[in-house]
Amino acid sequence: METLPNGLLRVELANGHRLLGHVKRRQAPLVERVRAGAVVTVSLSPGDLSHGFVILNEEKI
Repeated sequence: METLPNGLLRVELANGHRLLGHVKRRQAPLVERVRAGAVVTVSLSPGDLSHGFVILNEEKI
């Protein structure tokens, strides 16, 4: 996982697929604590599998 500006994260899934993920506004403060290799949940967009929402879990960061 790589942190990008404006609440974006570049995420690599277990199958090797890479996508660009947005963080919801209420979780934006948690982005600063995310490190490479953190376990997150990704909700993929049904129309475009290269974009989705990243759901951060405070316990796993």
